[in-house]
Amino acid sequence: MLSQQEQSLILRHGNELLKIEPWGENSFRVRSSKYPKFQGSSHALLPAPKLSAHPKITIDASGSSGSITNGDLTAKINAHKNILFYNQDGKLLLKGYQRNRIDDMTTTIDHNKAAHFNSALNINSREFKAHIGGDYELYVRFESNPEEKLFGMGQYQQDFLDLKNAKLELAHRNSQASVPFVLSNQGYGFLWNNPAIGDVHFAKNITEWHAISTKEMDFWITDGDQPSQIEEQYAAVTGTVPMMPEYGLGYWQCKLRYRTQDELLQAAREFKRRHLPIDVIVIDYFHWPKSGEFCFDPAYWPDPRAMINELHEMGIKLMVSVWPTIDETSSHYKEMAENGYLIQVERGVPIAMNFLGNNGFADFTNPGTRRYLWALLKKNYYDLGVDLFWLDEAEPEYTVYDFDNYRYYRGSNLQVGNIFPAVYSKMVYDGMKSVGQKEIVNLVRSAWAGSQRYGALVWSGDIDSSFQSLRNQLAIGLNIAIAGIPWWTTDIGGFHGGINDDPDFRELVTRWFQFSTFCPVMRMHGDREPHTKPLSVSGGGKMPSGAPTEPWAYGDQTYNIMIRYMQIREHMRDYLREQMAAAHKKGTPIIRPLFYDFPTDQNSWAIENQYMFGHDLLIAPIMYAQITQRDVYLPQGTDWVNVYTQETKSGGQTIVTEAPIEEIPVFVRKQVADVLLPLFK
Repeated sequence: MLSQQEQSLILRHGNELLKIEPWGENSFRVRSSKYPKFQGSSHALLPAPKLSAHPKITIDASGSSGSITNGDLTAKINAHKNILFYNQDGKLLLKGYQRNRIDDMTTTIDHNKAAHFNSALNINSREFKAHIGGDYELYVRFESNPEEKLFGMGQYQQDFLDLKNAKLELAHRNSQASVPFVLSNQGYGFLWNNPAIGDVHFAKNITEWHAISTKEMDFWITDGDQPSQIEEQYAAVTGTVPMMPEYGLGYWQCKLRYRTQDELLQAAREFKRRHLPIDVIVIDYFHWPKSGEFCFDPAYWPDPRAMINELHEMGIKLMVSVWPTIDETSSHYKEMAENGYLIQVERGVPIAMNFLGNNGFADFTNPGTRRYLWALLKKNYYDLGVDLFWLDEAEPEYTVYDFDNYRYYRGSNLQVGNIFPAVYSKMVYDGMKSVGQKEIVNLVRSAWAGSQRYGALVWSGDIDSSFQSLRNQLAIGLNIAIAGIPWWTTDIGGFHGGINDDPDFRELVTRWFQFSTFCPVMRMHGDREPHTKPLSVSGGGKMPSGAPTEPWAYGDQTYNIMIRYMQIREHMRDYLREQMAAAHKKGTPIIRPLFYDFPTDQNSWAIENQYMFGHDLLIAPIMYAQITQRDVYLPQGTDWVNVYTQETKSGGQTIVTEAPIEEIPVFVRKQVADVLLPLFK
């Protein structure tokens, strides 16, 4: 039976409670439960914004079917409890997949298919399969349009942009971040607002979302005439990034790893001696005496305050890595274990990672854990002058990804595990905000929907050094941007396997450096070969270090190219600042697929190896070895100017452009060429 409850449409059918309620402009939140009431968690969503107009709700006389309209989006529940979503023109956007003998025989579906028919398959669009003892395995199914294109969902290590016909694990791993928002070229956006472990199939014959264990169904849907409208409506209900501080616009230097205070300062001083731009330098892991101590090892970092003061005098900010691992022999382990501040296990001993000792993981779903660890970070880092934090191991990276074996403060890992990186970022964001910081940035190795509002700058994890990996990063960067995470970066050159004096690697790191110049944050990092030997057998000295990553480490030709692009990045500060402001105010991605700015150009929906860097720059990176020219598609609606040759070409065509090792193809809209072309001289 359908009913109206305030501004929501309610269905009670057997023991199912279903609610469709307006949640932002042209948007609905849809929940279903077999419990008497909903759990009350908003997960990724902020409180529902105030609407400009009340929704329109209609229910037929029998109470068996009805509809609710919020702006341009209408949801209908038919007599057989199926849900259908339409835009303002009556176009069907999404419909539950239902195959049983009581299916709706009168409703035709879009995509030029025949009407529904009675079926003996007995498949429902919402299926709660009870676990013995309570809670449910959940399947939510929708009709599939084989011609549909789908984008977003976070970062998965693959080199294609369109996710149609892909199967994706809804779980985090090192280099994989599940951010379950998808944008369709059919004019809608869909958020799976459930942090449970599971998977999604965007198959040709069905779209199926699956949670292994959950208490209720929860998703959010919006529609819009343009991708930007959908993206902005999504940002309005999940949050936007803070304003990027000035140091986020320049070059960041990192390596695995600066082992001592002297090594770090020598690198920083060399940047200044060479007059190279640098905004941030990074201290990587195991600068601590033991995991879980959250402090500098005094044997190798004897005077961090003096070190930081010198960096600040040079105009360089300091970022320091922290891990959520707590060694069982560390000074805080016992207290954290007794207070319930560690992730627990369902079986075995509570050791989730074996790395230079037996480690548990801090449980950031517990507010007490967040307060406890921020106090340590503030005392031992922030109060010494550390500017920003690198939140590593944010999946978290279990030694064994047995998701069913871990239990958090907020529930089973199977039910809540995907929210971990978001509350990890929230810990530092809330802490910094409490001491007066406003422009808060923290590098983090994973994310979930809503992470962006906690200043999460996501990077793509411990990836290998190869052109295949570089191609993966382009697809990842664009899809995580569409998933609502505008701050994103990679390890320039990849993390594993680069050898500085190898000509093949020098080519790769050059092409990667050029690509990263036109990414939201430009950050050098990597575990280069060969390694140095450990400094000692104790504390932070136990870990080796990789070979240098500084720009002068790759030979004169590569060095001169890198200098050129570091200078271009510096020249783009005004342009970058404008793009960061749009991300902060509206959720606009910094990098985005061509279709975002040219949605009426159908060719732009198929281009996966180019992107827009802000509103006016088109980037066509070189993603294969030994390539010195490539095809470039110039979207319709404007003329384009090659920033190197200053040659003008009309939009709506594919051209061949030269790409010597010194250049990444870049084109600028002609109407702003006078302003932007000087940046490339």
